[in-house]
Amino acid sequence: MLETSARLLRLLSLLQSRRDWPGAELAERLAVTTRTVRRDVDRLRDLGYPVESATGTRGGYRLGAGAALPPLLLDDDEAVAVAVGLRAATGTVTGLEETSLRALAKLEQVLPSRLRHRVDAMRSAILPLTGPGPTVDPDLLLALAAACRAHEGVRFGYQQRTRRVEPYRLVHTGRRWYLLAFDLDRDDWRTFRVDRMDPAPPQPGPRFTPRPEPAEGAHAYVANALTAAPYRYQATILFHAPLQVVAEHTSPTSGRLEPRDADSCLFHAGGDSLDKIALYVALKGIDFQVLEPPELRDHIRALARRLGHAASATELAAAANAEI
Repeated sequence: MLETSARLLRLLSLLQSRRDWPGAELAERLAVTTRTVRRDVDRLRDLGYPVESATGTRGGYRLGAGAALPPLLLDDDEAVAVAVGLRAATGTVTGLEETSLRALAKLEQVLPSRLRHRVDAMRSAILPLTGPGPTVDPDLLLALAAACRAHEGVRFGYQQRTRRVEPYRLVHTGRRWYLLAFDLDRDDWRTFRVDRMDPAPPQPGPRFTPRPEPAEGAHAYVANALTAAPYRYQATILFHAPLQVVAEHTSPTSGRLEPRDADSCLFHAGGDSLDKIALYVALKGIDFQVLEPPELRDHIRALARRLGHAASATELAAAANAEI
């Protein structure tokens, strides 16, 4: 009986780990026959787990959605990841603080001591720096995520206009949430800041057949959209270092890197302030050359003169104090 119970738990864990399982593969994982798998599936159904099955060459088993959430079976690393993630699930998503803490309390109550020590160690070592910034409604995020998964169009208010889109991806930059979608009225891909959407729930539209996503990929498309179009100045910088080296010092949302050769790369970025662009590239500690725009080159020369004068003035004041 104990062996059967342990096998049922193992079977449930496998069904939770991915969407579809062929019966033969489950039997191989559990070291039993396919007939035993069928009996164990029936036992799980008797316990209230909605295990679906399909016959034929593509047949197999799938854990469906039931009326209640079944117990989740997590391995050690998964349990630690969930606990740390719940700790971090506050700040940018309004209203999740209390819910996250309730879920965390339930999880920590059943964590073995060895895992609780790991969670406590990570929690004590991580110091989140949060500040004022835009927040989003979790219900809005859930509605958009569901529409992305179901390939269902949505309509929502955005900057005093109604937008009709086919949603594809939600992208989180660490500070903001963005929706990557195909705008039906503009017949092109667009990104939308979720915190700028009207608070009213998005209206569902017709289901759609997914299009090929932008050639550069969802993350790259959003990064390009965030670092180019919205800004007054567009800069192209030549860094005299391999792309891998520059990438270690560059955020994906600050600009787009492009390989040039083995020892250099191009950095495309936008900004409303030449000072911010100049300081951002200068503080990387990597030799660079400004290709565009010309006014950025002039601005860097003027900035270099100001910094030089400040250093000279500091040295003169120090020398004068030493003589006193």
